[in-house]
Amino acid sequence: MAHLLLLGPVDAQQSLPLPALELLSHELLVLPATSESLAKAENCELVVLDATGELVAARTMAQLVASVLGLPILLVVNEGGLTVLSPEWHLSDFVLPTASPSEVEARLRLMLSRSAENDGRAAPENVGGLHIDELSYTAKIDRRVLDLTYKEFELLKYLAQFPGRVFTREQLLHEVWGYDYYGGTRTVDVHVRRLRAKLGSDHEQLIGTVRNVGYRFHVDSD
Repeated sequence: MAHLLLLGPVDAQQSLPLPALELLSHELLVLPATSESLAKAENCELVVLDATGELVAARTMAQLVASVLGLPILLVVNEGGLTVLSPEWHLSDFVLPTASPSEVEARLRLMLSRSAENDGRAAPENVGGLHIDELSYTAKIDRRVLDLTYKEFELLKYLAQFPGRVFTREQLLHEVWGYDYYGGTRTVDVHVRRLRAKLGSDHEQLIGTVRNVGYRFHVDSD
């Protein structure tokens, strides 16, 4: 059984955009398609996104999900909307609302399998000029050893594992400090500021700020 997040219906009385989901055994969390809902998706493994209505809004939401959560996305779209789908949506797969339970189950299984294969990565040794050594808990930039605290190292290592992916402050607080930590999200801001200072003016841009969302490890594509 997988933990799925369905973004779309806001009315509890409204039928699901993909009725087949009601006949499957997966655990389903239904939330409105807003940025605020993404902070509640920490235990979810896959996102089902309703695009049977406004396609432009659905595309924006799909891009936000890919950037913030990095989870596979199954788009529910009417046949007329297929003509506008493109790589810019950052989808893993799509399905028509009339898909049978067996088809939906097969698509979910394949998506989760591919996602599990990709999640087995370790922190990269070198990314963006940064060298991370997990065994010695040291990080170097341009052969200069960074004088990091334990949490600073853990935060830098976690961000560097997912170049380009955006994390909210709440996500970073949970992943680096743990669910039993009761401090506020300002802790993340303080550690990011310290990390940037230690990286130096030539490399502080490695930790980018995404306004109104959070932080990401930025690596130039050049």
